[in-house]
Amino acid sequence: MIRVLVADDHPVVRQGICAMLEAEPDLEVVGDVPDGESAVSLALASGPDVVLMDVQMAGLDGIGALRRLREELPQTKVVILTTFGHENYLSLSARAGASGFLLKDVERSELTDTIRRAAAGEVLLASPGEMGVESEPISPRELQVLECMAQEMSNQEIAAALHISENTVKTHVSHVFNKLGAADRSGAVLRGWRRGLISTSTTAGAGNHSGGG
Repeated sequence: MIRVLVADDHPVVRQGICAMLEAEPDLEVVGDVPDGESAVSLALASGPDVVLMDVQMAGLDGIGALRRLREELPQTKVVILTTFGHENYLSLSARAGASGFLLKDVERSELTDTIRRAAAGEVLLASPGEMGVESEPISPRELQVLECMAQEMSNQEIAAALHISENTVKTHVSHVFNKLGAADRSGAVLRGWRRGLISTSTTAGAGNHSGGG
């Protein structure tokens, strides 16, 4: 059995995730908590294999709790599961030692597979749903645009940085979305990071454009 602790500040969401995981024959929920401080305390007491962690919670947030767990309980793996796809959350999670990063609109099968793979010691740079998917290559200019998106630059800022028009930027952004199968900028950056197109050092600059939490 893989023992899982769920940390999320929304009771209905937390209960739904727990019910979903409990329906799996090899997953056992050892507890659910509404904030990062409680997650750290319960993890230290129960020693779960995997902590499924929201980012934005009262008091100690998910990133802070992740850092604490990596220091105090390094054998426990942490998978970030959040509604917020801000690029700086992705960068902070990766640098703090997360084993995975998922958005809450993920399919149930991908969530459970990610938990199993994290418990097995994998660091998930590729989503199971993206493994082996053939797509049109990202052009060098589109990659530059994606890197700018990872730094949370606006279309106007990207146009100025790359010396192209805003309309051209919009075209490149649209192509990036289509090629990565992403619905928005956060999804594109997340998929780009997972596929190794951009690194956490690229996304690290995003923290200068918006706050975490």
